[in-house]
Amino acid sequence: MCATCGCGDDEARVTTLDEPHDHGHGHSHDHPHSRAGDVRTHTLDLEVAVLAKNDELAGANRRWLAERGITALNLMSSPGAGKTTLLERTIAELGRPVSVIEGDQETLFDAERIRRAGARAVQVNTGAGCHLDAAMVARALESLQPEAGGLLVVENVGNLVCPALFDLGERRKVVVISVTEGDDKPLKYPHMFAAADLVVLNKTDLLPYVDFDPDRLAADARAVNPAVRVLPVSARTGDNLGAWFDWLHAQTLDS
Repeated sequence: MCATCGCGDDEARVTTLDEPHDHGHGHSHDHPHSRAGDVRTHTLDLEVAVLAKNDELAGANRRWLAERGITALNLMSSPGAGKTTLLERTIAELGRPVSVIEGDQETLFDAERIRRAGARAVQVNTGAGCHLDAAMVARALESLQPEAGGLLVVENVGNLVCPALFDLGERRKVVVISVTEGDDKPLKYPHMFAAADLVVLNKTDLLPYVDFDPDRLAADARAVNPAVRVLPVSARTGDNLGAWFDWLHAQTLDS
């Protein structure tokens, strides 16, 4: 039971997909409203305990990855921001081994796309769950066995709230936002942007057709996280993906 958002992970399951042959390489959202006489301290204590246990498991994941020289990213966004498309281009063009843990409530769609792109992938289906946690990632790592010295990307469940709260053992947190979502997201979802090491502004090829101010997005992101970098790209056209690849290459364990 996750007291932070009222969800549980009992339904989570990990599915391993066959590796490509041509490359060497229980969460119901019942957020009850407070009523007079409610005892709130028990809920708070449970939330702290859940997050503390998650952080302990995340630390174990981080050590496991470091021992193998694997750089791990937690890739987060709302649904439809283009995370999977960005990963497909990254797998094809980065020039470095990439493994992927895919998080979705149901289906194997995204993991199958990643496998076809040429990377090793496992799918974590969370059932009603709205985020991955460190225990799910630990189980996925056992199944995936990512290549030593490579890049591991955890594509989290599409959600701009809960994933920001859960350390998975990653090296960096990346938030992907698309221009079709509106430029007000950093102030509406400040915890997500405060946690980010990088904000990828995707679908910039659509800027002429939408009401979106990139300068406002960048200013608001830095208002909640002064150190964050905002990187505009188009995963569909490839515009500025070179800067994304350069950033990925710079994320080594000794940096």
